[in-house]
Amino acid sequence: MNLLALADFNLVAKHGGFGRAARATGRAKATLSRRVSELENSLQLRLFERGSHNLKLTQEGIALYERTKTLFTELDETINSVTSGATQPSGRLRISAPLLFCQLAMGKLAAEFVMKYPDVQLEVTTEDRPVDMVEEAYDLVIRVNPDIEENLYGRVFLRDRLVVVASPDLRRPSKKQSIPVVVRGNNPTPPTWDIVTPSGKEHLTLNPKLHLSSMIMVRDAVRAGAGVGLLPVSLVSEDLTTGRLVSWGETEGPEIALWALYPSRRLLNARVTAFLDFLKEAFPTGAPEELAAYVGA
Repeated sequence: MNLLALADFNLVAKHGGFGRAARATGRAKATLSRRVSELENSLQLRLFERGSHNLKLTQEGIALYERTKTLFTELDETINSVTSGATQPSGRLRISAPLLFCQLAMGKLAAEFVMKYPDVQLEVTTEDRPVDMVEEAYDLVIRVNPDIEENLYGRVFLRDRLVVVASPDLRRPSKKQSIPVVVRGNNPTPPTWDIVTPSGKEHLTLNPKLHLSSMIMVRDAVRAGAGVGLLPVSLVSEDLTTGRLVSWGETEGPEIALWALYPSRRLLNARVTAFLDFLKEAFPTGAPEELAAYVGA
C-alpha cells in the first residue's frame, strides 16, 4: 500500500473535499485526486462518492478513515516532537571524558549544564581509553591529544602545558645530581626531562621514587615533598600562585589539547550542539588558567 496515497486520502477525508484539502495544506488539488484514485485502485474499493457539488465517504471509506486517522495524528505528533527537539535540547546525552578532567571540572560542568537544560538527561563516563563512539553509543567524547580518525570530527576547547614543580622545601640539586621524581603510571620513566627556564635550557636527571595512578595523587605527593613532578599548569596554577609549589621550568614537548569529538559534523543534534556551546562559554579562550579559575571558583 502506498502510504503517501493513504496520507492524502486522510487529508481529503478530514477536510471534506479535494479543494478544501488543497487550500488547507497547499497541496495541488490534482495531486490529491490522483493519489486517492491510486489508493482506490490498489484496494479495489471506492472510498468516496463523487457528486457534482460535494464529496462523501463511502462505508468502506469511513471505516478506513476511522482506523487510520489516529495513526496519522500520532505520526504528526511524533514528527513535531522530534523536530522541536532539534532546536530545544532534550533527551539523553552520553559523554565519555578522561579521568583528570572529570575529577577537576566535569561534576560542576554537568550540574550547570542540566540546570540550564532541564530536559536533557546527561550521562558522563570516565574513560582514558579511546572508546568506540558508535558501538558504545556515545554522543560526544572528550580526549587529550587524540589520534586522527577519519570518522570523527571535533574542536579543541582547552589547551594546557606541562610544568616541573616541587615543594619550596625541596632543595634543587646541582646539575650532576639526580632528582627524586613522582611519576604517573608504571610506564618506564625517561632518564632526563628537558626543561626551559628563564636562564635557558636544562636537563634534569631523574630518580623515580613514586609511581602513582592519577595526576592528583602525583600533585599531592609533590606537595608533601616526596619529589618533583611534571604536571599540567591547570592543576597546579593555584599552588604556584600561593607558593605551595614552585616551578623549576616547563617542558619543550607538544602542548596538551583537549578535544570534544563527535561522529559527524552534519546535523548535530541539539544536545551535542548545546554542550559544545556550553564548553565555549566556560572556557572562552581555552587557556589553562581558565580551567584553573573555573575549578577554583
